Amino acid sequence: MADAPSSIPVVSAHNLVKRFGEFTAVDGIDVEVRPGEAFGFLGPNGAGKSSTMRMIGCVSPVTSGELRIFGMDPATHGRQIRSRIGVVPQTDQLDMELSVEENLIIYGRYFDLPRRLCRERAAELLEFVQLSDRATSKVEPLSGGMKRRVTIARALINDPELLLLDEPTTGLDPQARHVLWDRLYRLKQRGVTLVLTTHYMDEAEQLCDRLVVMDQGRIAAEGSPRELIQRHSTREVLELRYVPGQNELQAERLQGLGDRVEVLPDRVLVYADDGEAALREVHNRDAMPESSLVRRSSLEDVFLALTGRTLND
Repeated sequence: MADAPSSIPVVSAHNLVKRFGEFTAVDGIDVEVRPGEAFGFLGPNGAGKSSTMRMIGCVSPVTSGELRIFGMDPATHGRQIRSRIGVVPQTDQLDMELSVEENLIIYGRYFDLPRRLCRERAAELLEFVQLSDRATSKVEPLSGGMKRRVTIARALINDPELLLLDEPTTGLDPQARHVLWDRLYRLKQRGVTLVLTTHYMDEAEQLCDRLVVMDQGRIAAEGSPRELIQRHSTREVLELRYVPGQNELQAERLQGLGDRVEVLPDRVLVYADDGEAALREVHNRDAMPESSLVRRSSLEDVFLALTGRTLND
């Protein structure tokens, strides 16, 4: 799989806007994805992630602003761009009545690839996603993890330089997720540029070199996972669990402890650089919890601090 030219960003967006009537889904964002990196879009539902991905995938026109993929304008070079990208949508769109191998071969024909080449690549890709033994099996009875791996294999049939993945592991069990992470990491090692959206913070930390956190169509923060944690959270978080109905009362005793105190329905969080020292002070203030946990700050803490804890439908 060939690398994109190192002097040209794979994706470059400036003041990018996407509107649907009166609704602005993407509100003037700037993004640059470098060749060979894994770049993530994080955000709650309705943040504008999928709308951005559809513009990058050349299936949704830009309302305003500038977007370049491989240095080309999707409005005038959409066909050329699509021939160099692979897309893994949120939901698998496989033909359940065909075999695993046939799904790949037929998809390859959409790119005008010779049938013989499609068969060769299908065999290579099924080995890559560890499904060679399922080549002649129908898709319908496969597990969710297997179907996801077939979808990724299919997206690679045209040997893309850029792979777009929209929520690639949603609904999968932990084992299947880790298998997919390994395959995606191997693709990155080969020089394929990855752009993904995900709701899983551990997935973003595992896969992404850089990412942006989107909220209400705008970019709230950008950087590597480590940079974002250092910039928007403390080194550690102390989790305290009290008996039901006591969180608000106990939190009042903890004010001024650490950088901030946050009350959740089931626990109280104390953000501090030294969680053990904060726990000792909790004891000194006679605010003993039923249980306590000191953990390192995570990307999820950053995500929730930037986008809030209110559910978006």
